[in-house]
Amino acid sequence: MTDSKQSKGTIVFLNGTSSAGKTTLSHALQEEMPEPYQHVALDQFRDGLPAKFRGLNSPEGTTGARGLNVVPTELDSGQTVTEVRFGEDGSRLLKGMRRAIATLADTGVNVIIDDIILGTDFLVDYLEVMENHNLYFVGVRCPLEVISERESQRLGRFPGTAESHFERCHAHGTYDIELDTSLLAPQVCAQRIRQRIEAGPARAFAELRKSIVAA
Repeated sequence: MTDSKQSKGTIVFLNGTSSAGKTTLSHALQEEMPEPYQHVALDQFRDGLPAKFRGLNSPEGTTGARGLNVVPTELDSGQTVTEVRFGEDGSRLLKGMRRAIATLADTGVNVIIDDIILGTDFLVDYLEVMENHNLYFVGVRCPLEVISERESQRLGRFPGTAESHFERCHAHGTYDIELDTSLLAPQVCAQRIRQRIEAGPARAFAELRKSIVAA
């Protein structure tokens, strides 16, 4: 019997904080790979929300809180950072995004996911949706001081956004490959991802299913 994964597109999931370099790496990987890869980013879906559902410290019960809300919050250290929170409508959108990605791969489209694991529930949903797909999980890392500097130079970015989820997004600890964008140029990172794909099957999501979903 033919493996059902063979007729599906390959998925490369770039997970890292805001300003870690995922989008730049996505474009470099598109150039590196011999076959077309569709770039699908969280930011694309966020920007597609109606403006009134993209909140700035919106109070509970408002459309801004129901969608994607950017909220100042305080860390245990007392430092104030900026946290991205998804309400009921925002969470529904993210679930739809993950299933749209799976559908693209089902039709044979190769996909680069540019997203952030902001919590265990995000990862669990990805693990369930992508169970029958060939997905390479890539940890895109960068020291906090470098990320903070990048963040300060980007228009429309709130200070401390990356710091608010810096530890959380990599808390699961398992990847097919990890890359530090402060040490490696985007083209080199892309070459290493291609080499990992060519080296053999993805393993990270299968390991995470055993340790997270099964638990």
